[in-house]
Amino acid sequence: MPSPADGATREPLSGSPDRLLADEHHGKGLDQTSAALGTPVRPGLRGRWRRWRRSRPFWGGLLTILAGAEICAIPLAPLEVMLHQGIAGVPSVLLGIVMIMLGISVWVSPQYRSLAGVVTTVIAAAALVMSNLGGFLIGTLVGILGGAMMFAWQPVEPRHRSHTAPPSPDTSDTPAEA
Repeated sequence: MPSPADGATREPLSGSPDRLLADEHHGKGLDQTSAALGTPVRPGLRGRWRRWRRSRPFWGGLLTILAGAEICAIPLAPLEVMLHQGIAGVPSVLLGIVMIMLGISVWVSPQYRSLAGVVTTVIAAAALVMSNLGGFLIGTLVGILGGAMMFAWQPVEPRHRSHTAPPSPDTSDTPAEA
């Protein structure tokens, strides 16, 4: 590296602090995942968390887990909060546990997002009838929203930047007509 004694001058630093830090630690400053999304690399735990979260239907799974926990919690609430006590507590707990398991499974295996989304939506709708109005409607609505988000989520394909020019319109592979 040239030193100021050799007559070299340092140019002023420009850019955001995150970008400068990424450039300093990673050379180019963008890895494949971040380059595809156009975001600078964030070194450390926060960057890994962000990449993990974006590689799966995180928010759909989180809403499903919250809906399952809410449906499970209603039968365990004090009697004043419950609509009725009895056999209705068993399906509530079972439906809630299945919803929690579906939310966790979609985090672990995102390839099952379609199946998990449909099953979550069906269970959330069934909880409306089987479990104290589906957690006083909150669990059902959040479960349907989480299932829909899981079903609709699509993985992002990395964009490959090519420096080749597209073929010109006048050049074609078909033979010219005579």
